[in-house]
Amino acid sequence: MTSPRRKFLKGSVATAAGVAAVAAAPSQAQTGSAAAPVKKVHRKPGAKAPTTPPLFNGAVSYGNLLFIAGKGAHFQGDIKSHTKHVLDEVQKELENAGSSMEKVLKCNVYLNDLKDYAGMNEVFKGRFGMEPPVRTTIAAAGGIPGDSLVEIDVIAYI
Repeated sequence: MTSPRRKFLKGSVATAAGVAAVAAAPSQAQTGSAAAPVKKVHRKPGAKAPTTPPLFNGAVSYGNLLFIAGKGAHFQGDIKSHTKHVLDEVQKELENAGSSMEKVLKCNVYLNDLKDYAGMNEVFKGRFGMEPPVRTTIAAAGGIPGDSLVEIDVIAYI
């Protein structure tokens, strides 16, 4: 009759061998049984592909991750009007790519001046739903290109 200890040891060795076999097996991407993620550029509806390489793309996905380039507000106004405009533009890009504000995982906010932090927060609050993304907010040394008071970029999922 086999002792409980011996049964346990035999079972542990079998389990360890099974784990090792799974770990050593090639991944689906390596075997070709599942499609590997593909980089996809998302353009605004009706936009044509550029004829020369652009400086950057506005929205790019890789697998189910979506990266939206920084959006600014290039008009006269205060921090609240700039923040609203920028968040509206981010939302349009997300929706064009099949995502939404609620699917944003990471948000970076660049302020022209840190004194605008409270005003930006006033407009920002609630725009990403009840579970907002993680966020980093900084004051950009030297300002933001195009004289925007705020620039925002995000990472979301589709």
